[in-house]
Amino acid sequence: MSVFVLEIGTEELPARFLSGLEQELNNRFTSALGAAGVGFGAIETESTPRRLAVCIRDIEAVQRESEEVVSGPPVRIAYDSEGNPTKAALGFVKTQGVEMADVFTLTSDKGQYLAVRKKMGGRPVKDILAEVCPDIVAALPFPKKMKWGSGEFTFGRPLRWMLALFDADVVPFAVAEMQSGNLTYGHRVHGAGPFEVASAEEYFSVVRDKCSVTLAAAERREITIKGGDALAAAAGGKVLWKESLLDEVQGLCEHPVPCLGSFDPSFLELPAEVLLTSMESHQKSFGVAGEDGKLLPHFLTVLNMTPVDMALVQKGWERVLRARLEDARFFWKADLAAELDTWLAKLDNVIFLAPLGSMGDKTRRLEKLCRWLASCVAPAQAEDAARAGRLSKADLVSEMVYEFDSLQGIMGSIYAQRKGESETVAAAISEQYLPAGPDSPVPASVCGALLSIADKADTLAGCFGLGMIPTGAADPYALRRCALGIARIMLEKNLRFDVKELFRLAQEGYGERNWKLQPAEAAEKLQEFFTLRLKNLFVSQGYETLLVEAALHAGSDDVWAAGARLAALNTFSKAEDFGQAVLTFKRAANIIRKQGQEVGVELDGRYDAALLEDDAEKQLVKAIEDTAPGFESKWADDDFEALFGLLRELRPSVDAFFDSVMVMCDDPALRRNRLNLLQALVQRLGRLADFSALQM
Repeated sequence: MSVFVLEIGTEELPARFLSGLEQELNNRFTSALGAAGVGFGAIETESTPRRLAVCIRDIEAVQRESEEVVSGPPVRIAYDSEGNPTKAALGFVKTQGVEMADVFTLTSDKGQYLAVRKKMGGRPVKDILAEVCPDIVAALPFPKKMKWGSGEFTFGRPLRWMLALFDADVVPFAVAEMQSGNLTYGHRVHGAGPFEVASAEEYFSVVRDKCSVTLAAAERREITIKGGDALAAAAGGKVLWKESLLDEVQGLCEHPVPCLGSFDPSFLELPAEVLLTSMESHQKSFGVAGEDGKLLPHFLTVLNMTPVDMALVQKGWERVLRARLEDARFFWKADLAAELDTWLAKLDNVIFLAPLGSMGDKTRRLEKLCRWLASCVAPAQAEDAARAGRLSKADLVSEMVYEFDSLQGIMGSIYAQRKGESETVAAAISEQYLPAGPDSPVPASVCGALLSIADKADTLAGCFGLGMIPTGAADPYALRRCALGIARIMLEKNLRFDVKELFRLAQEGYGERNWKLQPAEAAEKLQEFFTLRLKNLFVSQGYETLLVEAALHAGSDDVWAAGARLAALNTFSKAEDFGQAVLTFKRAANIIRKQGQEVGVELDGRYDAALLEDDAEKQLVKAIEDTAPGFESKWADDDFEALFGLLRELRPSVDAFFDSVMVMCDDPALRRNRLNLLQALVQRLGRLADFSALQM
């Protein structure tokens, strides 16, 4: 078995590209070699800022051979009356590249046909790789590609070299007029190269020893963590590792060298969030904390070289960070001297969305929405919730957030506490943007949850009024995330209120505006949009789609209750009698939907006991009335599993009714009465689930 190595040398690629490119290379080579009938073992992909590497071990040197039978024209038209091949036969053998002597007759159910056996495969794998490599390189996806020089080829960054070795042989191909070879280049300082690589097996040792490059991202990460932990421990602290920043840092260097720097302890007067943002966002460095969890006046950065004078390099990093921290301290002191009322006034000059007014307008709407939400779920916190709504965007005009926009909400919370607001208000302000994604946590506090819901509902109502409804992948205002966030908060925080009323009040808060959609139409579309996001959320949690639809058709205005009903329906669906129960109750719902319109009056579920004739319909009435008190009691207690259990008590009476009673009888009064009886049943069932949406 052989080894193949491909190295694509480039100018520095953005760190965020690397892991995706590794996966793309793995997938594309797996697909290409599989389609070509080439056997191979493991595919390893690695990357650094200046190279993408693929190593395929245990790859066959020769393509697998196979025999394929190719059928041609029917025998009856392949030969003339004298037995000579016709144009049809001659054309077939010419197309297949064979002689008439190679042709045989293939008998099938459809008749007899000319056929030939063709041998496939058997090509040197090196030749196949020479064909697929240029296509794979050219097809690698990037968010944005670029050209360089006078050529038309595009790639994420300019290509600089191409190494391709099959054992000791170069796999010859060209990409962007660059010919593949056996040369690689190393670290710009510690081993620039070029270096000749004698064979694919030697590639890794050459890159490590001569190029001074750590090829594997996992190894660069390990070097960073191990060295960083040792340096921090020597200074009496521990590194505050951040996974997302580690991912970025390991993609920024080929030769990682941890370096511990320090800053003036006086900067520790700044909030930890400000210090860490300055280090992480601008310097790609990590904070260092003591045993008590408080920050120490140190930071850890990762160099891409081993410096001759570490102290000199360390001093340079410290000087750059000091300038950042001096700015942050100036902003901090200026913001502490400002008044909240001054900031609130400035919000009237900050645009939310041009047709939707200012941020000041938005905070006044949030104040009202938060007060209403609190009245529904936490009346004692109504004033705190309203205050949090009004102050929620005040930090947008602060000096600190203007410089460090990622701190919005966080700084608002800190400033609110410093300026005398309650801890409840401050906590709500800090949590208002949660959840930030499908996997991020929801707000921990009730006030934070209410403010987050109000903020998202206000944005949804305004955007839908303007017709800014997400289509396809386009969602510039993250409205899907807003809807999903509201649903998650209501479910995870057990918040009970009418979400349709929330959206109505959010829409009403904008007052009279020149909407693109009429308010009624916008409200309907928003409710549909929200219900769809709720459905997707439940499906992503593992519930079957039909069960989700059945639960949501019964009502989605109370999101928590919809989730609880769905969970109970899911449990009910695992029972042995579930299928038969669905068929029974679905039959009742279908009769009402299809036949009820023929009665000529609207069915309201009120039946006349005097018109009951058959024992089966009398028994069904008795069963409905006997179970009614228990149903209402369990409904009030949200005991949905018990409610589905009550359906088992009803089902025998319903089955007997369908077996014995003709619903669509000739007597109009009797027919209407029986339909109203079924309507009474369906109304009760419909509060739990829409059984007509289920399929068995």
